Amino acid sequence: MKGKPDFYWRKSKDEGYPARSVFKLQELQEKYRLARPADRILDLGASPGSWSLYLLDLPGGTRVTGVDLFPPSLKLLSKKGYAFIRGDFLDPEIVRAIVAAGPYDVVVSDAAPATTGNRTMDTSRSLEIAKQVLRIAEESLNTGGNLALKIFQGGEEKQVLDWIRARFATARAFKPKASRRESMETYYIGMGYSG
Repeated sequence: MKGKPDFYWRKSKDEGYPARSVFKLQELQEKYRLARPADRILDLGASPGSWSLYLLDLPGGTRVTGVDLFPPSLKLLSKKGYAFIRGDFLDPEIVRAIVAAGPYDVVVSDAAPATTGNRTMDTSRSLEIAKQVLRIAEESLNTGGNLALKIFQGGEEKQVLDWIRARFATARAFKPKASRRESMETYYIGMGYSG
């Protein structure tokens, strides 16, 4: 856990989620309606599982495929509608498995690199992760689908937003209230994938 326990950390524990990041997704969902009933959703960088748990609990029976190097909680693994692919989504073999399990109506990613404290290096690594999320979305997202991904600000992240603008009906940058004030993260949202 980074930083001291705060309101969102305590709330995540009270509500049974393994991480405070769930409230970032909740705000994105409430504001943009990323996921709809019966959607098939891809969660890249899924562990410890808060985003997938939240998405599975939405009304209408969503189905979620999570991908991560580390397995999520047993609570998540045993949930109806959840499938898990263990591996690095930068690995071409894992990408093939992800695409084969699709297509998806929504792609979400809260993935971030292990930070080093070197802002230039951290933003560059975040950019590479975001670009891979976009490549996977391009191969596996249904026409009309939605996208939400995290990226660190301070580098060349505008090229990611430009990519989204070129392929989605609407594209936005959004910083949820649950993001720590000192965090360099922001989220890019794409609604209505043109295919």
